[in-house]
Amino acid sequence: MKVLYICTHNRCRSILSEAITNHLAKGRIQAFSAGSHPAEHVHPLTLKHLARNGIPINGLKSRSWDDFESEKFDLVITVCDNATNELCPVWFGDSAKVHWGLPDPSKQAGSEEDIAQAFKDVMQTIEKRIKNLLALNLDELSMHERDGALSSLTKEQ
Repeated sequence: MKVLYICTHNRCRSILSEAITNHLAKGRIQAFSAGSHPAEHVHPLTLKHLARNGIPINGLKSRSWDDFESEKFDLVITVCDNATNELCPVWFGDSAKVHWGLPDPSKQAGSEEDIAQAFKDVMQTIEKRIKNLLALNLDELSMHERDGALSSLTKEQ
């Protein structure tokens, strides 16, 4: 299964999602991330918190969704509110789409501890959703059942 995470600037939430997915899925899912208006670089705190949790950071970079125009994805997941409202490229047409609204921990104000807690919270949410995604047998579901199962991943249990 190939998954593309979309966030406007592709510097924090989508990068976290890509890295955590690839780490947990161990090849069952190939995850990538991109943005409509990518930043020049990945947010340094994103890399710091991934590395601190033993998640590989090599190769992570902010990319445009145009870089993936020739790719076919099984699933496209928007992770920020801006991206969910943007007009996605036509080539996403056949992909299943779902929105996983996540708060941006890189915009957390406060102490180092407050910011670290914001990253921890978002990373735990992503991890939980990925584990739930890995538990689904999407190939065995009808399109309607698949869409319902994917939407249910955002409901806290």
